[in-house]
Amino acid sequence: MRIQLPQRTLLSMTLSLLFLNMARATRGCSSSSAQLLSQLLNQANITGNTESLMEPYLLLQGLNTTTLRAACTEHPVAFPSEEDLRALSKPRFLNTVHATLGRVWHQMGALRQQFRNIKDFPELKRARGNIQGIRNNVYCLAQLLHHHLEIPEPTQAGSEALPSTTTPSIFQAKIDSCRFLWGYHSFMGSVGRVFREWGDGSSRRRRHSPQHSLLRGWRKGARRIRPSRSSQGSKSRVQVPR
Repeated sequence: MRIQLPQRTLLSMTLSLLFLNMARATRGCSSSSAQLLSQLLNQANITGNTESLMEPYLLLQGLNTTTLRAACTEHPVAFPSEEDLRALSKPRFLNTVHATLGRVWHQMGALRQQFRNIKDFPELKRARGNIQGIRNNVYCLAQLLHHHLEIPEPTQAGSEALPSTTTPSIFQAKIDSCRFLWGYHSFMGSVGRVFREWGDGSSRRRRHSPQHSLLRGWRKGARRIRPSRSSQGSKSRVQVPR
């Protein structure tokens, strides 16, 4: 007899296992950049899924309608765009991800104020733990690249959920929060795609044998060699292999 679990239950179990792996990761850094990159890619893929946080939030807050969903996704809170992330060097990219997730961690903490019983929203605690694990792996990968992350000084403003000049209504606070969560998931999706490109580039480099690299270098050198006058008069020509 085969038992099929609901998709949300499977995702919850996956996130729980991922959370345990992240907790173990905080004990120390791996010396393998490939392992760190693989972990970061998996973490980004899962946290980029709206089922991990935004969907439960919409259900709990009564925002699961077509109109209200559109209000969340049409005007998300601004995060670094995927285009901007791709334009960064690897050290700057890691620094941006680390700093951005630091602010997200504090903002998620402020979301707890919207719930009388935080046990009704266990995904929030899990998400904050996931962010800590991702930041730890980013830190470790930066160390392997001999890059020291720029850690901003903690400020009081950094612990607030969303910047505002006036106190929003309860309903508006919910809309602002779901916009923030949508922006967070979109950001993590972009981060995952950048990490995937890093992994693809590493795989291509590993497939190149030393002989192939040497041959490619020889070809570049051969193109720079100009024929002598005696060879110019000869009918035979040296052809560079392609």
